[in-house]
Amino acid sequence: MKKILILLGVLVSLTAANVVLAQTAEGVITYEIKVNLHRRLPADRQDMKAMIPEFRTTKEQLFFNATESLYKPLIEDEEHDANTQGGGGFQIRMQQPNNEFYFDQSTRAIVSKQEFMGKNYLIEDTLKMTPWKFGTETKTIQGYECKQAYYTDESRPDQKQEITAWYTDQIRPFLGPERFHSLPGAVLAVDINNGERVLVARSIELRALKKNEMKRPNSGQKTTQAEFRAMVEEQMKQMGERGGIMIRN
Repeated sequence: MKKILILLGVLVSLTAANVVLAQTAEGVITYEIKVNLHRRLPADRQDMKAMIPEFRTTKEQLFFNATESLYKPLIEDEEHDANTQGGGGFQIRMQQPNNEFYFDQSTRAIVSKQEFMGKNYLIEDTLKMTPWKFGTETKTIQGYECKQAYYTDESRPDQKQEITAWYTDQIRPFLGPERFHSLPGAVLAVDINNGERVLVARSIELRALKKNEMKRPNSGQKTTQAEFRAMVEEQMKQMGERGGIMIRN
């Protein structure tokens, strides 16, 4: 009986140690983001398919410690995508916006810096729990076994989204890219609308963060999420009336 109690004590200690390690891990996750631009074209602008590439691929990084995370673009030498098609060398160039998403798990505070039309906006908010449903499927991403979660985002009736995420409990909970940080693990992949936009972790480094890698955004015009969304929609409406087109990431 004594041996059984000792064995149970050892197992509990190991489990507790694993939880502590998962909670205090630091590091950086690099994601590849692939967007199907053709699927995002308005129904009346299908002629634009000949002038833009079907897919746009970028990379972004998620820096994290025990309680904070910062998600932002990975700036590379050739950061922009360009596509040239047709006679005359007509070119459409799409540059990745320098958006940042900061989340403090201890206070539930969210701060996002959004770049729009060459200007930065600062939006402060608090974490709102997502109505995730949990599936039974699993998959391995970068050596980590991941579980499935999904929900339908109906926050914008005109742009309903079907979200599927894959998360692991081997790193730490409430960690993920963009707004996907309300699951009991680290989100390593997200599929929006069955391939319209896909985020997948391509590398995971568990290491101490360097100086300034975790920096809360503090520059930009302060606004609310509702005000920012209304401004973007109004600008897109005006561009549509002028015959232009805007495709958001």
